Amino acid sequence: MSVGIVQEQTVTLNVDLRLESGRILGPITQVYESYGTLNADASNAILVAHAWTGSAHLAGRSFEGDTKVGWWDAIVGPGKLLDTDRYFVICPNVIGSCYGSTGPASINPKTGKRYNLTFPVITVRDMVRAQALLLDHLGINKLVTVLGGSMGGMQALEWGTQFPDRVASIIALATTAAPSPQAISLNAIARWAIFNDPDWKKGEYRKNPKDGLALARGIGHITFLSDESMQSKFGRRYSAKDGFFDFFGKFEVERYLNYNGYNFVDRFDTNSFLYLAKALDLYDVSLGYESLHEALDQIRCPVQLFAFSSDWLYPPYQTEIMATVLKELGKEVEYHLISSPYGHDAFLLEHETFAPQLSGFLEKVQPPGRQKL
Repeated sequence: MSVGIVQEQTVTLNVDLRLESGRILGPITQVYESYGTLNADASNAILVAHAWTGSAHLAGRSFEGDTKVGWWDAIVGPGKLLDTDRYFVICPNVIGSCYGSTGPASINPKTGKRYNLTFPVITVRDMVRAQALLLDHLGINKLVTVLGGSMGGMQALEWGTQFPDRVASIIALATTAAPSPQAISLNAIARWAIFNDPDWKKGEYRKNPKDGLALARGIGHITFLSDESMQSKFGRRYSAKDGFFDFFGKFEVERYLNYNGYNFVDRFDTNSFLYLAKALDLYDVSLGYESLHEALDQIRCPVQLFAFSSDWLYPPYQTEIMATVLKELGKEVEYHLISSPYGHDAFLLEHETFAPQLSGFLEKVQPPGRQKL
C-alpha cells in the first residue's frame, strides 16, 4: 500500500553550525519528508539517510498524476518493511545537496548571491550534525534506527559514533568505513570531466556545464553496476540505429550511459555534485580517533551491516572489516552478505533480499508492544 501524496517540508534553523573544517555555516535550511505519525513520547521515529545524489523524496508521489515514486517507495508504507502504521519515518535532504537543503546552489544571506565555491567543504559528519539539529527542532530525542545505503550507510555509522545516546540501532547497507583509493580515483576523474568543461567557469556558471556533468555522472554510474548486471542488461548488443562499422556508432551500453548522463544534468546541480563527491572521498569514520577500533567503540547500540557480493565500489571485505572490529569490541552486530548480480545499486533494487533480516532486527530493537500511538 502506498503512502500516497507526500509534501516535502522545509525548516530554516537560525543556528551557527561549526563544521569539521572549522568554518561556520548558518542559518541552515533543511528539507525533509515524513511518513506515518509520531507517537506521544516520540519513541517510534526512524531516520532514513539518502545516498550521494538522492533526495528527501523517499516514498509516495509528490502530486496527483506523478508517475515517479520516491526512491525507496518499495519499503515505506502501511504494512511494508518500514511500516508507517507503526513507525514515523523521516528522510532529510543532506546539507550540500541541491534539493532544498542549504548547499552551494543556495543564496548566501551575507552576500545575496549563490554560494557556489564559497560554500565550505562539508563532511558526512557535518550532515549528521545538521540532522541532529533538525530532530531537536522536531522534538525527537532518540531514534529507533538510522538506516541507509552507500553514503546513507556512512551517515548511519556517524549517528552511531557521534550520537550514541540518540540511536537504539543503526543499519548500514553497501557502505564503507572509508572509501578506497580506487573509489577516490574514480571521483577524481569525474571531477576532471567537470573542471575541463569550459562552461563550468570555476563554479560561477549560469547554466549547468552539461557535457562535464554528464560525463562525470556516466563515470559514477558505471561504479553502481556490475559486470554481471551489464552483461545481462546490454551484453555486446550494438545499437540498431547505427551501422556496425560507423566510427561514431555505439553499443547499447554506450547509449545507456549517454542517456543517463545527460538526463542527470536536468535534475542536479554541478557544484552540489562536486561537494558531495568531496564529502564521500573525505569520509573516514575514524576521523579524530586513533583507530577504527576506537571510533567504532563509541557505538552503544545493536548494528546491522549488509554487503552485496557484486559491489565493487564498496566491496564486501570493507564491511567485513567493520563487522570483525565490532565483534572484537564485544558489540552486538549482525553481518549479512547478500548474493546479488546488481552491484552497488543492489540495496535500491533488491529490497526483498535483505527485508527478512532487517525486519527481524527491527523486531528485536523495538517489539510491537512498545508502541504508544
